[in-house]
Amino acid sequence: MLMPKMGESIMEATVLTWLKKVGDNITIDDSLLEVATDKIDTEVPSCCTGILHQILVKEGQIAEIGKPICLIMSEKEAKTEKIDSASNGQSLPKEMAKIEKFTEIIRPKAVQHSHLQKSDNRFYSPLVLNIAKTEGLSQTDLDAIIGTGLDSRVTKSDLQEYLKTGKNTLVKPKFTQKSSIKIEPNDEVIPMDRMRTMIAERMTTSLEISAHVTSFVECDMTDVVNWRNGIKKTFSESYGENITFTPILMQAVARAIEAFPMINVQVDGQTIVKKGSINIGMAVALPNGNLVVPNIPEANKMNLVQLTKYVNDLTKRGRENKLKPEDLEGGTYTVSNIGTFGNIMGTPIIVQPQVAIMAFGAIIKTPSVIQTEAGDTIAIRQKMYISHSYDHRVVDGSLGGQFVKKVADLLEKFDGDKELKEL
Repeated sequence: MLMPKMGESIMEATVLTWLKKVGDNITIDDSLLEVATDKIDTEVPSCCTGILHQILVKEGQIAEIGKPICLIMSEKEAKTEKIDSASNGQSLPKEMAKIEKFTEIIRPKAVQHSHLQKSDNRFYSPLVLNIAKTEGLSQTDLDAIIGTGLDSRVTKSDLQEYLKTGKNTLVKPKFTQKSSIKIEPNDEVIPMDRMRTMIAERMTTSLEISAHVTSFVECDMTDVVNWRNGIKKTFSESYGENITFTPILMQAVARAIEAFPMINVQVDGQTIVKKGSINIGMAVALPNGNLVVPNIPEANKMNLVQLTKYVNDLTKRGRENKLKPEDLEGGTYTVSNIGTFGNIMGTPIIVQPQVAIMAFGAIIKTPSVIQTEAGDTIAIRQKMYISHSYDHRVVDGSLGGQFVKKVADLLEKFDGDKELKEL
């Protein structure tokens, strides 16, 4: 069985746990092992039915996409060949001689180069080492590259960026630098888990890459709140889904991007890539408190019912640790609904390589001045702050400010009856 494709730009994965042991019966689509990529932890299903005969990539080792990770025997072969569990299936049956020969040819082998190796316990994948050797990089060159992968590993993208620019464009994340913290007797020292370390690295890197600027607007959500309160029971009965504020906010963002497409861009060196699809990412809290950002592809083409179902599905699978690598790929803009935590506003950090991110605060009843034909009056309104952080390298204050104001305008002009008819 070959390591399957895990998503766009992912070339390898770390084997965390084998969920089956040598000699176990397995059926197609059974969860066979758990792996970690630079983006997500996920389970890999079996590609066929049979008996697990040999594990080729052990726990903790790197599995390259498209390379063998295990051997699976058919039940017919298993009847005539006893599997030696104690040796982890190292003895292949005669009938599998061809497979053995095949795996000897394409099984990932240890890369040994006279000038490229592990340095200070830093791991380099065979793919990175091969590229480095081909490009004539020294060990010093390789060690100087700041990695953005798991445990600060240098990825193929890091190496390609280094080769393209001729220098290391990132600085060592500040959070990894040792400090002189005094540990008191009652203090608890908690090592960062793998995902928290990865999040810390990416957030620090984003601040180093993008020139963060944040604009704020106050939005009157009274019409939206009244419409949702009046429709949520009927909506649930009609479509089998509970409608929250999130899909309504997503719809407004998608329409605003259509009006301001230059907010839906990415930066590649000195060029700007205007994305053809509007794929909106939404921050989802995992059970352990960490955050991931799954995406809603082509959100602008979905009506409110479709958005509601998509949002609810991503949220549910996120909380159950059932998101797939493809759920996290291809985002062009990100939204964070920090109001669910009771926060009124925030300054979120951009998800690279995107250039902007929006945070919606809590909706709070507020006394407001209302203009009427009879004059100004004070009324209780449902208000919300919207925060828009954007990359000032390519998004000026005019665009960043107009965009967040457009989102607020769309929400304030929300026509519940019209939206319901369009479903």
